[in-house]
Amino acid sequence: MTKPRVVLGLSGGVDSAVAAVLLLEAGYEPYAVTLRLWPPAAETALSAAQAVAEHLHLPWRTVDLSERFRQRIVEPFIEAYSTGRTPNPCVLCNPQVKLWALLAEANRLGAQWIATGHYARLRREADGTVHLLAGRDPRRDQSYFLYRLPQSMLRRLLLPLGEMRSKAEVRALARDRALPLVAERRDSQDLCFIAEGDYRRFLRDRRPDAFRPGPIVTTDGRVVGEHRGLPAYTIGQRKGLGVGSDERLYVVGMEQATRTLIVGPLSALLRETAALEAVVFTAGEPEALPLPLQVRIRHRAPLAAATLEREEEGWRLRFARPQRGLAPGQSAVFYRGEEVIGGGFFAD
Repeated sequence: MTKPRVVLGLSGGVDSAVAAVLLLEAGYEPYAVTLRLWPPAAETALSAAQAVAEHLHLPWRTVDLSERFRQRIVEPFIEAYSTGRTPNPCVLCNPQVKLWALLAEANRLGAQWIATGHYARLRREADGTVHLLAGRDPRRDQSYFLYRLPQSMLRRLLLPLGEMRSKAEVRALARDRALPLVAERRDSQDLCFIAEGDYRRFLRDRRPDAFRPGPIVTTDGRVVGEHRGLPAYTIGQRKGLGVGSDERLYVVGMEQATRTLIVGPLSALLRETAALEAVVFTAGEPEALPLPLQVRIRHRAPLAAATLEREEEGWRLRFARPQRGLAPGQSAVFYRGEEVIGGGFFAD
């Protein structure tokens, strides 16, 4: 009997390596593909991925996506921060680069399936609809980053790690299978294209003109200092403002035209509603509105009760309790129970 063929994104980390083991043990025939996304960070990952593929006797190849990654992810990231937004590169990279490439490779090889090492789950209906669910381990759950995947991708996607209960369980399996180089390798950073996680230095090197100083002004109009360039700050930031005050001050807004950084008390960050843009739904737009749901306003944020409404201008969330630090460009991801039903970006 022919084994079902699956194209696996093998990154060089422990998660995708264990995903390969689980696919093999479940009776699949994995083809490993390592994506070259950002050359400065690629060589160590490539060596680890090749070692895993050889250890498991998997066909393995690399695909150079550096130019697509630069155009679709890196340049928009730079532009967003330079215009006062807080981008979500990973939620765009998954559908536009990583899974896009895996699907292309699957089509080339005649493979029905693609797979990644994300911590999330899928539930398939008889009519072909696929529902995206949170991973079993709430500390590792990555469903937030997958909410923009269309049904055309979800129908062909396998997520072997979704049922894993902890990262310790994943590492233990890697050690048990003697996977080379990866069992004790530390987790990858959130932004794979930024060394040491210092996005400010990355932005300054590429867009120095955006780092022009300007006034720091309180919500009541007092000038209390000078900032070092708006891209160095995000909505909700408290530390590193360099201003003296009897009360704690937070970044509550930016005015690009005058290069003004607006700061204020915690109460000035609270929002009862939020406009959304580029909203998508994972398994179809809801039939009944307003729609009660839970929303995660950034990765790792606790779920917050809210209601989704449709307006003439677009979509709006109304929170059961005011939320703070809603940064334009960040993703709001909708949940009902353990299921991801969609999401969008906070508008300006």
